[in-house]
Amino acid sequence: MKKFILPLLAAGALAALYGFNDTPAYSAPKYNIMAEKTPAENYANYCSGCHGEKMDAFTDRQWKHGSSVKDLMVSIKKGWIDEGMPAFDKTFTDKEISELAEYIKKGIQNVEAFNFDTEPITGTFKSEQLTVTLDTIITKTDVVWGMAFLPDGSLIATERGGTMYKINNKKKTEISGVPEVLSEGQGGLLDVAVSPTFSADNTLFFSYSKPKKENGKTLATTAVMSAKLEGTKLTGQKIIFEALPYAPTRHHYGSRLVFDKQGHLYISVGERGNENQNPQTLENNQLGKIHRINTDGSIPTDNPFKDKSGKPTTIYCYGNRNPQSLAFNPWTGDLWETEHGPRGGDEINIIQPGNNYGWPVTSYGINYNGTTITNKTTAPGITDPVTYWIPSIAPSGMAFVNSDVYKPWKGALVVGSLRFKYLNLCYIKDNKVVKQEKLLKNIGRVRDVRVGPDGYIYVAVEKPASAIYRLIPAK
Repeated sequence: MKKFILPLLAAGALAALYGFNDTPAYSAPKYNIMAEKTPAENYANYCSGCHGEKMDAFTDRQWKHGSSVKDLMVSIKKGWIDEGMPAFDKTFTDKEISELAEYIKKGIQNVEAFNFDTEPITGTFKSEQLTVTLDTIITKTDVVWGMAFLPDGSLIATERGGTMYKINNKKKTEISGVPEVLSEGQGGLLDVAVSPTFSADNTLFFSYSKPKKENGKTLATTAVMSAKLEGTKLTGQKIIFEALPYAPTRHHYGSRLVFDKQGHLYISVGERGNENQNPQTLENNQLGKIHRINTDGSIPTDNPFKDKSGKPTTIYCYGNRNPQSLAFNPWTGDLWETEHGPRGGDEINIIQPGNNYGWPVTSYGINYNGTTITNKTTAPGITDPVTYWIPSIAPSGMAFVNSDVYKPWKGALVVGSLRFKYLNLCYIKDNKVVKQEKLLKNIGRVRDVRVGPDGYIYVAVEKPASAIYRLIPAK
């Protein structure tokens, strides 16, 4: 919580260090601090108002005037007045300037810890407790966005460009009957889920960016369709959910699908980039939220939110930015979620009905241009995350390791990282992330991760690998 912010101090403090130009020039206070402060206190007092409470998010950028301790000291002390960076030579002592530079440098090093040096040259990867090798399931794919397993072990995979495959014995066959998708930006054919009663009804559920024309413009939204799978053909297609309103943007569709034990379908929907309106608006707005519906598209009567007439709505929780993972904890039954933050502040949340998850009232990140979104990381009525990542790893796809195939990892959570191209392993205890490890370093942008009915972990990796791999523990 921001206990040290002084609103009249330099709001543009370190802007010029990384070269964005939309912050007005401010002047540093022209007096000396009588008692020396810690670097954390000085950052909170003089820097966080513009650059966010969490220093690591601020350091996650290119540094225009150098990022060595010496460079940082020069910038803090002398400033870059024409670029909006004031001089702090009359505000801080030399010791405070040196300590602040060292403090910022530690944040830069935290970011650099994610920049792995080399591409993997073998398919073998060692972790602290387990070594795994890659078993290639398929290659030469586009962006595999979602995966789901049929009762017979066959794998259904979606490509963002609009193609769906059925994969058996490492051979893929295209499934026909996929609807038109808007494959632009982050949109396209997205997640896929298998009906809990597939053996009886042969039904698949899949999400996609659904386009429509309005006043000469192409708008889009996150939609969910159900269809029967007959061999390699979809039939009986039916739209069971459309997130309203449609929007002209091409990002933040969210779009993971998961079933609970009662057969309810949960759908994550991003706020489509309109953070100031969508995620905190409950009336006539389904963006920036997680939804809960029945398989026919009807709404469970015990959903937490009602409309003006008292009828239940699809909304299960709200205040979400761009949630691209949903998974039920098989031991507790809790619904876990990851969502993309802005610059810093990716989150893992435990989803409870009716709760507000904060975006953009609270956040651990800052805007991509370095400006502050909010000065709050927690607030009354907001559900705090289980954990968060600074810098942002861009989490997509998540699964609990519930198999004895990986005994040292059993009970842990695996999360794909798009930005840093690895698989993140989270050890869980009492609903807390107590330790993390980076697996499969530089394997590629990990878009989805699942545990198959055979007990093995499957990961979908984007170009240049363009593959789905199965992780095999080394003997």
